[in-house]
Amino acid sequence: MKPLAFLLSLITASMASASTDTDTGATASSGTSGAECVVLLHGLGRTDASMRLLQEVLEFHGYRVINDGYPSQDAPISELVTYVERSAARCGDARLNFVTHSLGGILVRAWLANGLPPNLGRVVMLAPPNRGSEIVDTLSENDTLRRAMIWINGPAVPELGTGSGSVPNSLPPSVDFELGVIAGDLPINPLGSFVIDGPNDGTVSVESTRIDGMADHIVLNTTHSLIMLNPLVIAEVLEFLRNGVFDHGITLPAALRKLANP
Repeated sequence: MKPLAFLLSLITASMASASTDTDTGATASSGTSGAECVVLLHGLGRTDASMRLLQEVLEFHGYRVINDGYPSQDAPISELVTYVERSAARCGDARLNFVTHSLGGILVRAWLANGLPPNLGRVVMLAPPNRGSEIVDTLSENDTLRRAMIWINGPAVPELGTGSGSVPNSLPPSVDFELGVIAGDLPINPLGSFVIDGPNDGTVSVESTRIDGMADHIVLNTTHSLIMLNPLVIAEVLEFLRNGVFDHGITLPAALRKLANP
């Protein structure tokens, strides 16, 4: 079964219970979504398949979607940024939006640090390590673990620590574009739970996802690796792309109705 078909089957099954729920979200803007383009950027060690459900939902809601994979484990961040340019170019002159997961958000920040394109719309980042990840710090303290980390996940990994010299902390400390950030607080990675202080998704702390200048920030009960598959997260992505804010009072039935009604 295709991912969207599966999601829609869940929506259909939930409609009876959803019928008594009140949708707290703002009304979607009208008329322009069909002409807009959304570039999806997956995270480290993932492929475009990890963003396929998001792609199908966004297309169902009238967006043109560019979901290109990139070799996240084969190059440092400075080289991976070129893939953002390639995907963005495929949108042409259409309004250009981004939805990213983890490392993808850092790539977009790095690309936009060189200048904002005139057709830039909104950006939604899912679990971005905007201030780095403590897991990278911990593994980098031991030379054997550091080499293993690079061997498994590539040269971009050690660049994602929390130190001042890391790539996230070497980029401009605030953003000058419309950015919404969705963080998770369900850690299923035991290492993350051990080394990260405070609420976290097992890989990135909630605090690390924040960045000055962002338009909105929301924390949802989801984990780092699966955040892009969560119906509440997907509904909030749509909400921010349409309105520039998240629906902080959304419930699961309300989210499912948003997903089912383009």
